[in-house]
Amino acid sequence: MQSDADQNEPRLVVEQGLAARIAAAIEPALGTLGFRLVRVKVTGRDGGTLQVMAERPDGTFTIDDCEAVSRALSPILDVEDPIQAAYRLEVSSPGIDRPLVRRSDIERALGHEAKIEMTAMVDGRKRFRGILESIENGAVNVKSTEGKADALLPLNEIADAKLMLTDALIEEALRRDKRASEAQEISQETADETSAPKNQKHPAKRRASR
Repeated sequence: MQSDADQNEPRLVVEQGLAARIAAAIEPALGTLGFRLVRVKVTGRDGGTLQVMAERPDGTFTIDDCEAVSRALSPILDVEDPIQAAYRLEVSSPGIDRPLVRRSDIERALGHEAKIEMTAMVDGRKRFRGILESIENGAVNVKSTEGKADALLPLNEIADAKLMLTDALIEEALRRDKRASEAQEISQETADETSAPKNQKHPAKRRASR
């Protein structure tokens, strides 16, 4: 079970401009439904697309969740009318190679490869790619996969961060999905057993006639 702190954990990476105004308008509604905003992105794709990434605090996001979020956000966006042109609302989960927008995202991604862009120079550069090894004193330790020096990047200076789609990441996602599926099956079996009639009487045995 997730705590209130998990539900309300602030994002390290936030939008700018129009996307930021949209995020401010929809984030309270997402929180009321028990979801967290991951990212808002406005693009010209398909004649205009507003992409909203969301998830539960534990990182899950089902098809039913997607539909619930779409229904909740549509009237808000109609009232706010943030985009002065026709657009399509696209609600989705972050996916496997997800953006890393909160400290907890980075903690869950330790051991995996990511691309990170900083708001300010660190050791003479802003862009880094490597394995997320640990978090120390508010900074993530990144072991370079590009033959460059390792770096300690302050979390509060991250402008953008995203997991790289690697074999190891895919394998972990498959294992996680398998565990979730097994847990769901066990939960369903328990529910079936609980709902089964408990006062069934056995058929009376007939005595053989003599």
